[in-house]
Amino acid sequence: MGFIYLDHNATTPVRPEVTEAMLPYLGGMFYNPSSIYSPARAVRRAIDAAREKVAAAIGADPRRLYFTSGGTEADNMALFGAAYSMYVKDRRKIVISKIEHPAVLESARALEKRGFELALLPVDRNGIVDPVKAAEIIDDNTIIVSVMHANNEIGTIQPIKELAEIAHKHGALMHSDCVQSFGKILLNVKDLGVDMASFSAHKIYGPKGIGAFYVRQGLKLAPLQYGGHQEMRVRPGTENPAAIIGFGVAAELVNKDFESGVPARLAAMRDRLQELLIGRVPQTCLNGNTDRRVPNTLNISFAFVEGEAMSIALDRMGIGVATGSACSSGDLEPSHVIMSMGLKEEVAHGSLRFSLGLENKMEEIEKTAEAVTQVVERFRMMSPLYEDFVKSGTGGDICKQN
Repeated sequence: MGFIYLDHNATTPVRPEVTEAMLPYLGGMFYNPSSIYSPARAVRRAIDAAREKVAAAIGADPRRLYFTSGGTEADNMALFGAAYSMYVKDRRKIVISKIEHPAVLESARALEKRGFELALLPVDRNGIVDPVKAAEIIDDNTIIVSVMHANNEIGTIQPIKELAEIAHKHGALMHSDCVQSFGKILLNVKDLGVDMASFSAHKIYGPKGIGAFYVRQGLKLAPLQYGGHQEMRVRPGTENPAAIIGFGVAAELVNKDFESGVPARLAAMRDRLQELLIGRVPQTCLNGNTDRRVPNTLNISFAFVEGEAMSIALDRMGIGVATGSACSSGDLEPSHVIMSMGLKEEVAHGSLRFSLGLENKMEEIEKTAEAVTQVVERFRMMSPLYEDFVKSGTGGDICKQN
């Protein structure tokens, strides 16, 4: 058995069908799609076809979908575009959840430094935003509400439709980062009621460096970049045909995955891993909501052990897992997502994220559970905190919120 990769929320391998579709546009079909001669027009038609495929996968009008360099750029376009478009209306508040991806969180903080007001929506112990509490924060001064559809670390699915209704009641825009929900659960941007949404190809077995930004009909945002006519002047610059075509094929294959029962298979393996780890390893906390989460994601905190140390040890055993967001790797601070859910810092430090993908098999789950159990036991034997905990004999709920 080779390397067991359980970090698909960080990135996914490119599917063979995607690679095959991209190759011509890295070779003979190299033409600039903005040129007027026939080979270039063929490239333009391929881009248009890819746009239709991605739009169909999310229930959008292709004319309202713009290709970007990835989800991060799309998130920036949403927040900065909304803030500067509605600036003349004297609205100053940006509302996001406490557990947003850094692409949204840091964009909001940058706007705050430029004079906008930033309000953070709290989440409960399961990582869910309460619409009732959100209604107390969103008001007539709000420009935009941005809440991710599914969290990248714990997999929880947010009540986007309800939050969108609250935002619209106050004349505010609603944006959702759908990078982690796309391909894992069925979604339709119109059903969600969002004004804007962000997507990324490399989370759905497509190439890196390409994403998409959905903007509902009738909404005009201030552009972040200025230049040519590409992407309807919303995101100017020569397109990346190979990546766009690859994105289209990856999006088209998403629906086939749903039809063939891939989400259910992933959920079965995730649930088995959860059962084994919680059953074998004491003093563990399940992070997230078991009823409202994407099927491939499991996040567990192992008290009295450092997540970074566990990840390194598992890597040496041929298993790849994450301690939090891949965009925050190298940060020794506990995950802001886990901390926002109210876990004690000493428990939050010991969180691991397991995110499954198409190539994973049940035997890999069994091996992973065995390896994690061994690693946790070994590190706890060296932990003075764990030793004190055992000697105290007090027990108690280590998952209790601060």
